[in-house]
Amino acid sequence: MKALFDQVSLKASKITTRSYSTSFSLGTRLLSPSVRDAIYAIYGFVRFADEIVDTFHEYDKDRLLRKFKADTYEAIEDGISLNPILNSFQHAVREYNIDRELIDTFLESMEMDLSKKDYTRKGYEQYILGSAEVVGLMCLKVFVQNDQELYKRLEYPAMRLGAAFQKINFLRDLKADFQEMGRTYFPGLDMTTFDEQEKKRIEKEIEADFAEGYAGILQLPKNSRFGVYMAYVYFYQLFKKIERTNAKQIMQARIRIPNKRKYALFVESYVKHSLNLL
Repeated sequence: MKALFDQVSLKASKITTRSYSTSFSLGTRLLSPSVRDAIYAIYGFVRFADEIVDTFHEYDKDRLLRKFKADTYEAIEDGISLNPILNSFQHAVREYNIDRELIDTFLESMEMDLSKKDYTRKGYEQYILGSAEVVGLMCLKVFVQNDQELYKRLEYPAMRLGAAFQKINFLRDLKADFQEMGRTYFPGLDMTTFDEQEKKRIEKEIEADFAEGYAGILQLPKNSRFGVYMAYVYFYQLFKKIERTNAKQIMQARIRIPNKRKYALFVESYVKHSLNLL
């Protein structure tokens, strides 16, 4: 039965989410069951594409990504794929009318990771659009459940929230990206002279993104508001920890939020949510 295969496919997307990201997995579990599965499906798709360009160094990454891209479009066209991650994703795409343009833009950013090592301001903004902002829009398509008017109203805040999350990842992974991948995402950044002034400039940009993103969270439907708020809280706490860490330390170690603290944040956030204090 196709239904059984779809269930198995979704389990693969759930396992992928829970294995790769404790924080995203926690936020997804807090979504309404009516939208949760589609978010697992989107994450699984995004994660597999990212794995190709970031970790499969002993393989022909360009060929793998081209095949993954072709298989993605074929799955959407056919309404099925023997790749369980893509089978789950195509189901979400078709059910929630996720625009082909969003998928194209995301995959273009993955292609950039195959060759780009440093970025101009234009390239940086293009990469963030593809790697983060359109992913936020894919999720927003699910959250609003085909309410196009609400989607248009929350489109910009969703993009800014995605940008904030991505820029924090860039700061957190500054050392690994440069030393292991030879990449520098922030435009004009000289890794040999990264200092407090440069760090504060980036942090100011992130703070503005967060403010816009938070305003959008408050307007989300109840089926998704708390789950997205929880992701916001986690990333904002990570951001604040990075703010308290000097530039030299950022280049020496990856900043993390311990799991115990993550669960404490969940309890605090749940109380605020329950009391309508968001």
